[in-house]
Amino acid sequence: MQYPLGLSVLFCCLPVMANAATILEGAVFADAPLAGALVTVTDSSGKRLTTKTRSDGRYSLAVNALTPPLTLSTFQSTGTAQSCLRSDEPRARCMASLLLTLQKERRNTANITPFTDRLVSEVAGQLGYIGPQQWVERGDNRKLNAGLLAGPLANFRHGMADALRLSGLNAKTADPVQTPIRTGNGMARILSVINHNRNYDNNSGEAGGTVLTDSAFRPIVGLQNSGPWEPLDLPRALRDRQAISSAKTRILLVSDSTAATYEVARLPRMGWGQVFQQAFRADSGVVVLNGARSGRSSRDFYNEGWYQQMARDLRPGDYVFIAHGHNDQNCDGDKAVRGAADVQNLCTYSNDASGNPQFPPGEPLLSFQHSLERYITLARATGATPVLLTPTTRVKNRTGKTAFQQDADDVVVSSHYTVKKPGYRFAGNYIDTIKQTAHRNHVPLIDLEKATIDFANAHASDWMDYWLAVDASDPRYPWYKTQTSGIRSNPDTTHFQQQGAEAVASMVADLIRTTPELTSLADTLKP
Repeated sequence: MQYPLGLSVLFCCLPVMANAATILEGAVFADAPLAGALVTVTDSSGKRLTTKTRSDGRYSLAVNALTPPLTLSTFQSTGTAQSCLRSDEPRARCMASLLLTLQKERRNTANITPFTDRLVSEVAGQLGYIGPQQWVERGDNRKLNAGLLAGPLANFRHGMADALRLSGLNAKTADPVQTPIRTGNGMARILSVINHNRNYDNNSGEAGGTVLTDSAFRPIVGLQNSGPWEPLDLPRALRDRQAISSAKTRILLVSDSTAATYEVARLPRMGWGQVFQQAFRADSGVVVLNGARSGRSSRDFYNEGWYQQMARDLRPGDYVFIAHGHNDQNCDGDKAVRGAADVQNLCTYSNDASGNPQFPPGEPLLSFQHSLERYITLARATGATPVLLTPTTRVKNRTGKTAFQQDADDVVVSSHYTVKKPGYRFAGNYIDTIKQTAHRNHVPLIDLEKATIDFANAHASDWMDYWLAVDASDPRYPWYKTQTSGIRSNPDTTHFQQQGAEAVASMVADLIRTTPELTSLADTLKP
């Protein structure tokens, strides 16, 4: 082909083009795109490259200098949070992903999502790491291979099979790392109903394995760091997402394992919050958002981001039910293995005998009262009404042993207090602290401990039909064949089975009716 003289000269003098760039790109997407998130890519030699996501949550990076396998991670600070691991201060929002191979001089997709974070979590567990972040910070990519990902990918495809098909994706081949994600497409639609967090490692206090729930906080995966996922009912999760968004009134349950929603595999275990929605009329416009989480105290429930996941839906006129106290008592620094981690991350100290907050110098959020007041302040800042609840009782007698085992005087009493003894920095009563906090902040109070103590003592002969005491031979509940607690021979004196959860939810409804500040909410309850 002949060119005009000017163009001929131009072409003859251009430098010889180098090899095309090898590009790594993808979406950083939780329930929605994450804009401005830091993306770090680490290769098999430890070399790292970083970039940030655009406003649409996408990133692009030339990676010619990197040698796979690759670990990708993303970091999005929430306020002053700078750590993905700590639980004694607010955590940043963090996820990870893996890419085993690169096509040179091509564009390669590697998404970072809750699903990819779970894949990394399971791979990290196989390699001896607590969770995905420990892998991101300390792992050796040279240990990665396709065999390690085979099981985690199979778990994802099986658990998401129906959701993938309904979203136009191939359930047998879908790969959360490389399947395209664009706002509104199939994978984005599924992710829009997924809540993501990382668990708590009891021994170290660091962030643990990846936890996934649906839009109503029903568990999908996270009880263990390996094994199958509970199937996602995508149509139900989408309906729940719409109902939460459009509700006239939302009730957020900020609590622990006594209220939490549990895996289907663990039936008949239930938290009272799991069935609390049933207390309200179908036409009430009330939606209960039960984000209660096992093992969490008032302090780390906030620091680990569980509250923030719920609070994104909080509106003026809503309610925040704050029911902590069980795990705030984890203040024994001499406890074997996990004592130091408990004190650093979970423990809050009750008020003293005179009602004064107790905490180490310069650490006011280690006061139970101050920790509760944080939720009160956050709720009121959005126009919501905070409500304090005392925790449900443990079926314990005055000596701390299981009640009803000795004589007629062997009854249930409060166990939510600590006494001065080695390992405990402060002593005091958690129930009194809740009541004092409610009074000082003009917050409605529901005394659920008293109600459950009265209930337990009225059911001395059949209390194990309400608290978790499953017949291990019952074929309906295979989970309990291998359990050493929560069975008839060793009942769980803290948690509930279905009949107990329903009874406690009914108690809460009854106490709403008799609380003057909650009259308008009482009007939405079933007769």
